[in-house]
Amino acid sequence: MNGSDARQLPAPGSISSTSSSDTTSGNPGRAQALGAFLRARRESLDPARVGVSRLGRRRTPGLRRDDVAQLAGISVTWYTRLEQGRSPRASSKVLDAIAAALQCSAAETRHLFTLAGIERASGAALAPACEHLSDSSQAILDQLNPFPAVIQNARFSIIGFNAAYQQLVGVDIAALEKEDRNCLYLALAHPVWRARILDWDEVMPRMVAMFRAAMAEHADDPRWQEQLQRYFAISAEFQHVWQRNEVRGIENQSKRFQHPQLGVLNLQQTNWWSAPKNGDRLLVYLPADEASAESLRCLGKMTAEGAGVGDKVDAGRG
Repeated sequence: MNGSDARQLPAPGSISSTSSSDTTSGNPGRAQALGAFLRARRESLDPARVGVSRLGRRRTPGLRRDDVAQLAGISVTWYTRLEQGRSPRASSKVLDAIAAALQCSAAETRHLFTLAGIERASGAALAPACEHLSDSSQAILDQLNPFPAVIQNARFSIIGFNAAYQQLVGVDIAALEKEDRNCLYLALAHPVWRARILDWDEVMPRMVAMFRAAMAEHADDPRWQEQLQRYFAISAEFQHVWQRNEVRGIENQSKRFQHPQLGVLNLQQTNWWSAPKNGDRLLVYLPADEASAESLRCLGKMTAEGAGVGDKVDAGRG
């Protein structure tokens, strides 16, 4: 941070935008990412939703910078510098005020703090994710058949899986190169994997938003940068969604898959953490209705009979 960055205008009101104990990232790239996130969030809000008058002509979508500053109780000039990536120092109190003004979700607020280089008091040091699958973890996966199950790390890289999961996605994961065993990469690049996923316009942006949120905590890790550049290289669609600056936390959710013989499977994805926050997680897919339960039993039959991925199955019920 240079000298001009350290000299900030005082924020009006009861909230001070700076303090001697503030934490700064010292990372120009992260400051630019913070500014881009703030702008995207600001422009996405309806002024009426946050109680801002529509009087006068608005040349920009969403809120204006002075709207955010007023709602947060800070200087317009200071907020403008923050959004322009000029890295003014910010206290936790000010960031909380900005998050409230922008109506950020819990995941978006964590993302905001991470980009600002500030760790909240409740934050704990992150343990490195394990890239190796233990025998006990594989045994758990195998016992979950016929429920599809996979263990991923925070980058969506696949660490382990069971036979039912391979049948669900229609791809022989074990035959893939290690660097290709990544759920987001396969969704973008593998035609069979992508064809199995229904509601693509909802699923893909959600995955991108989760990747962005997780990456903010690993901005200096070259593995994350390499993964991001790979997504950019293979998918213009990913590039477009990435520009939205959306972030989401990990959550249980309903997902639909299209199987060529069994039809649509409505499944409930449940996350089980095998490590602290941002570590490995076990995803298990449970049937959301009786028809899907029967379809999973058929997949289990395929697995028990040693059918290869993509082999046809007798879809007769009963």
